[in-house]
Amino acid sequence: MIKLDIINEVVNRTGITKTKAEMAVETVFESMKRALASGERIELRGFGIFNVRPRKTGIGRNPRTGTEVAIPPGKAVRFKPGKELQTLQ
Repeated sequence: MIKLDIINEVVNRTGITKTKAEMAVETVFESMKRALASGERIELRGFGIFNVRPRKTGIGRNPRTGTEVAIPPGKAVRFKPGKELQTLQ
């Protein structure tokens, strides 16, 4: 599923115009990005939790040459699925 599929689903279920649905979906995604960038946790009941965790520094290998490469510390977005999402059948 891609973003266009989500927009089309919003249009089909609500009956609003495609332009308004696209604006609504973009607004949701942008607000989620801003919240994660500021370190906030996003909890969507029944779906899951998004949060930002620090990533440790590490050492990786270049697959072509085999030389070691330092991986700098950073931040990574993590997703933990909710109960309803875990029990999909």
